[in-house]
Amino acid sequence: MLLRAAPWLVIALLTLPVGLGVGLTVLPAFGYLPVLGGNALTLQHWQALFASPGLSDSILVSLQAGVLTPLLALSIVMMFLAGISGSGLERWIRRLVAPLLAIPHAAAAFGLAFLIAPAGLLSRLVSPELTGWTRPPDALIVNDPWGLSLMLGLLIKEIPFLLLMALAALPQCDPQRRVAMARSLGYSPAVAWLLTVLPALYPLVRLPVYAVIAFASATVEVSMILGPTLPPTLSVAVLQWFSDPDLAWRFQAAAGALLQLGATAFAMLLWRGLEALAAVLGRRWQAAGRRRGESVVRVGGTFGVWLAAGLALGGLVALVMNSFAGFWRFPDNLPRAWTLQTWSRTLPELSGPLGNTLGIAAASTAIALVLAVAVLEGEQRDGRKVSPALWLLYVPLLIPQIAFLFGLIVATEFLRWVPDWRLVLFAHLLFVLPYVFLALSEAYRRLDPRWTQLASTLGASPWRSFWRIRLPLLLGPCLTAAAVGIAVSVGQYLATQLPGAGRVPTITSEAVALASGGNRSIIAVWALLQALLPMLGFVLALYVPRVVWRHRNGMRDQQ
Repeated sequence: MLLRAAPWLVIALLTLPVGLGVGLTVLPAFGYLPVLGGNALTLQHWQALFASPGLSDSILVSLQAGVLTPLLALSIVMMFLAGISGSGLERWIRRLVAPLLAIPHAAAAFGLAFLIAPAGLLSRLVSPELTGWTRPPDALIVNDPWGLSLMLGLLIKEIPFLLLMALAALPQCDPQRRVAMARSLGYSPAVAWLLTVLPALYPLVRLPVYAVIAFASATVEVSMILGPTLPPTLSVAVLQWFSDPDLAWRFQAAAGALLQLGATAFAMLLWRGLEALAAVLGRRWQAAGRRRGESVVRVGGTFGVWLAAGLALGGLVALVMNSFAGFWRFPDNLPRAWTLQTWSRTLPELSGPLGNTLGIAAASTAIALVLAVAVLEGEQRDGRKVSPALWLLYVPLLIPQIAFLFGLIVATEFLRWVPDWRLVLFAHLLFVLPYVFLALSEAYRRLDPRWTQLASTLGASPWRSFWRIRLPLLLGPCLTAAAVGIAVSVGQYLATQLPGAGRVPTITSEAVALASGGNRSIIAVWALLQALLPMLGFVLALYVPRVVWRHRNGMRDQQ
């Protein structure tokens, strides 16, 4: 009975708060918030919003990031998969992608900023020998008004995410048979893959793509680090209005949050138009029978993936160097001295945020893992297919955070709940649970049912089979899903800052708060620690099964 109710419990847990949050954002947007003196509906806050300086530029950059980022990321991923078709590298690539996926968005953004800034690591490596620069170039690279560095920072994270989602869905498309059929008609491997596998694969990764659109168009932490500042992106502007000491700005913030929701929805509509256009062009390409483009696909995909990986790893190197750097004058390639002073000064301040980060991440991940296993185990017990309603699990990922978290804050204030770690934990759970379910569902559903059927013939009850057979066989996937959940929780900024009202500091919230500061060494320490925590989770997920099953090689192969 409990297992049958689990899917509906999970759906309600994720959709009702989002719906309530959006609904309670609408009322203040139109002037109704009695606790702040808003007792009548009005449009004056919308008028003030549209009169804000630079609003059109803020919306344009948000739309640009929301459409171009997934377009580039998806194109690179599909070309890369087409290029490696039939090479058997999928398992190796999964292991390569996991560390990149573990790096939180804010840490990746800080690393990229330290890498490509005018006085960054790349500029130092080529100066003055190749450039002649003895001073940093006078160029606005980070925080550029066009949002190019913002999109590059997003690509570093979204390429590994979409690559992992595509690899998980790829076996359902039977790519070997499809490519072999196209090869028999004279097509090269990469072109054959694009013509036959891509049309079947894309519907399976559509939801992750739309999640990328929602995040890229409304990201706050990455925009604060890499995005334009005058004016900022729309989501950052809304957060600034919400955080203003004058509470009257809350009305305009609510209107801005709804405008952000509309901008994200418009980005998705644009994407839907691009899908229709791509379908028409794809059919024409198939009908024309053109066989050229093999080298372009291979080079483009490989270059894009390795560029993203190189920038991510280069950013980590830049963070490490800055965290231990003493005096480092431009254009010196390396610091003149290495020191532990920054770490020694910062470590006493880390205990509180580190404890909050680990505690909230562990609790939210544990709850999410239990709920995800309950839903999936219920599917297996009933022998039913995936419930059509389960796509609602991804609602928190498809709605901009700023659009519904604002309303949830209004609800907590109305109920007079004091902002504390419990509200932050609940907010984190809204985002951790979908990713944990996404990471675990494929392995859970593909587990050979004959294992439990054999246990049943020996008299084992369903619960005994679950604890003694299914769970041990899925130890590796469960730990990997937990590592994903921890990485998601550690990287949450807005879900920490708004529900906690700034009273529950975490590693991410403190690191982003330092973004406007000038001490690169202190920023590097916080950002590096933020990157290392999720990586530790993935390392444990990789090696714990090997230790547990060190005397059972067959079980190790199942992980």
